[in-house]
Amino acid sequence: MKNGIKYWLFTGILLLLQIAAAAQVQRSGPPKKEDQVKVDYADVFENIQQGNQVLQKLRGNVELRQDSVFMYCDSATIANSVNVVAQGNVVIQQGDTTSIFADSLIYSGETRKAVLFGRVVLLNGTQKLFTDRLDYDLNTKVATYYTGATLTNDQTQLSSRRGYYYVREHTVFFRDSVVVIDPEFNLRSDTLKFNTQTKTVFFLGPTLIRTDSSRIYCEDGFYDTENSLAEFRQEAQYARGAEQQATADVIRYDGKNQIYTLDGNARFTDTDQEAIANTIRYEERADKYYLVGNASYRDATRNIISEEIRYDRRNEQYATKGRSRIIDPPQILEADEVAYTEATGLGNALGNVIWQDTSANLTVLCEVADYNRQTNYLKAVGGQRGRPVLITEVDQDSLFMSADTLLALQVVDTLSNDTSRMLFGFYRVRIYKSNLQAVCDSLTYSTADSIFHLFKDPVIWSDTSQFVADTVDIMLRNDQIDRIFLKANAFMINSPDQLFFNQVKGRDITAFFEDSELRRVDVQGNAESIYYALDESNAYIGVNKIVCSEMLMYFGNNTVERIRFYAQPQANLIPMKKANHDELKLPGFKWQIDRRPKDRDDLSPEEAIQETEEDMPLESTPIPKKDEKPTLGRN
Repeated sequence: MKNGIKYWLFTGILLLLQIAAAAQVQRSGPPKKEDQVKVDYADVFENIQQGNQVLQKLRGNVELRQDSVFMYCDSATIANSVNVVAQGNVVIQQGDTTSIFADSLIYSGETRKAVLFGRVVLLNGTQKLFTDRLDYDLNTKVATYYTGATLTNDQTQLSSRRGYYYVREHTVFFRDSVVVIDPEFNLRSDTLKFNTQTKTVFFLGPTLIRTDSSRIYCEDGFYDTENSLAEFRQEAQYARGAEQQATADVIRYDGKNQIYTLDGNARFTDTDQEAIANTIRYEERADKYYLVGNASYRDATRNIISEEIRYDRRNEQYATKGRSRIIDPPQILEADEVAYTEATGLGNALGNVIWQDTSANLTVLCEVADYNRQTNYLKAVGGQRGRPVLITEVDQDSLFMSADTLLALQVVDTLSNDTSRMLFGFYRVRIYKSNLQAVCDSLTYSTADSIFHLFKDPVIWSDTSQFVADTVDIMLRNDQIDRIFLKANAFMINSPDQLFFNQVKGRDITAFFEDSELRRVDVQGNAESIYYALDESNAYIGVNKIVCSEMLMYFGNNTVERIRFYAQPQANLIPMKKANHDELKLPGFKWQIDRRPKDRDDLSPEEAIQETEEDMPLESTPIPKKDEKPTLGRN
């Protein structure tokens, strides 16, 4: 009550001072006609002459007019028909849409500016501005306040300590302690602009927006409250709850469709997830993310890097476009495109695929890969030369394997619960390692026992030796070749010079290696051997032809050093000059050097295999003299 009395005392004193000042104005002549305020009506009219000054005192239902501006009040004093001081239920009406209500008014007809006091309300269409003092320029239709005001626009309420209302432009500038209250959000800012026609808020300084579930900070941008469209710039930040946070050069919001777009240096984090890209688009209803440009997505289990990432969080599906890298320990996948569904664990990778299993030290290169993350299954087809390639390390050296189709899957031992990986190569398998090469129709490999199983027409080459059988097994130990098992119709050929061929044939053959070099060959069942004997100077001295039940051969420097025979061996030494080398070839002899992969790039399928024997005619083959050493690698 005391504050109210003080306010009205202050206002009354101010009005008296204004009246006195108006009465003391000395004019050189009568006021201009266009500056005069006309009296249309008053219950009581009093005209007072004070020297050259004329005061008009009006009481009761006062109606005043200046051109198209109308003023109403309970009482008024007019000095020289120009300066007006009005009190009680003051109303200024300008045009059809703008009205101002106040307790008191000071108005200059010359400048057409008004100062309104008390409970001031500016009404423009559906917008209402409330304050206790308002300066209003009727020429420019600009209202200014300095003591705080509140603008209501339908369900939106805006307030600040200072502000400028451009009525003609439907624009209000709010400054100092700006607060916006809307059913959908609350806002605090230093400075903002509001278009009362489009109902759009423009942020012109540090601004914080709060909704029921989120917070947004920026220092520039706009919010179209009518259409729920917003754009936040300069230090733009978004937070939802305590977990979700986002930053970008520009954050855009489509409230009707519930779509957030982060543009430029975009980053989004949520508990154990993080998304980074040039642009991030989030569709809240569908719970989907779209990451474009230098995109990366990380959660508790994987890290995805690509040019574009599409992530359906609700259905736990993602797809990438552009060169992509998915790190999902112990597996790493690279491809031009990847699609994956968590519910099924199934994924598909396309284009220059590189799949790695770091736990098993395996790499697969292909064009298309289907995989199951839950079971660690992989199917690879296609590649740079039309076929997939598997790379692993053996003997501290890379082993390359190619086939029409490669399969990899995880196997769990039901007794020990240990896991191992199985590899399968189907059709036209080719293997290359610097000291081991092989071809076959199909192949399996298990990390549990480190054994390669080669099926259907398998051939293995190791240095100067060739191994063939119906099936062939290669056993690794400590990532080194330990043994080769030739099962059924086993045939081994060794030729240091490719002129003469040591041959071993039997039902089964086991070749033993040390430091990846052939050291011993154990022949079981129907053993036959053709062995070219050398003297101390490595000159050929004759051919040993041996038939027995079993035999054991020892090698050094890829040549036969000695042989043990078991169960009544039949041996025959033939001098070199009397030997018919063609007749010495055992049944099934086939030197298949043309099938041997030459390097890691020679893993394409064989187009045509010569079925004829590949040894050179002996008639044209010079026999080394006794003091000559065989030449290695001659064709």
